[in-house]
Amino acid sequence: MSISSGILRNWYARFTLLGMPCIVAAIYGFMLVEPSVHVVAQDSPAAKKTGGQPPVAEFEKYLSNSTLTGVFTIDGRPLNKLEEERYEIKSAKKVEGEENLWEITTRIKYGDKDLTVPVFVNIDWVGRTPMIVLDNISIPGLGTFSARVVFHDRKYAGTWKHDNVGGHLFGRVEPADTKPAESK
Repeated sequence: MSISSGILRNWYARFTLLGMPCIVAAIYGFMLVEPSVHVVAQDSPAAKKTGGQPPVAEFEKYLSNSTLTGVFTIDGRPLNKLEEERYEIKSAKKVEGEENLWEITTRIKYGDKDLTVPVFVNIDWVGRTPMIVLDNISIPGLGTFSARVVFHDRKYAGTWKHDNVGGHLFGRVEPADTKPAESK
């Protein structure tokens, strides 16, 4: 075996074990995150139908007078130990003159607390898909929260953090005047 073929095999082994997965992950991640996000937002039939603008009035109507019923996980606990959650959304309104700021008035039942409060959140859009973004928002009497929650097809899913505890969440969005669906 020559020195160059030994170096080549050594390089190939390192590339295969270390480099290739990183490169594939980087390319795959780039293809999924950057280009597809922009292509979906700009070129989807739904985006073209609305002139590329987010459907603000449609989302205000969709979220106002709704109930979010679902479950959440807590980091560090088994994923099959789901906790129930319920949020009654009284109103959702984009704040006039602000690009992404919304006021969502919601009834929050958390532990022994039962409050109806206006919460100001950012809503970012990917085409017609809204995502609530909370970054260290303090809610009086409850604590500090961060979250990313995506809404699609009468469902929601995302991540949350309350002070130093966090996890995942998901569930259904239903009109407030209907009873929650029975689990089977």
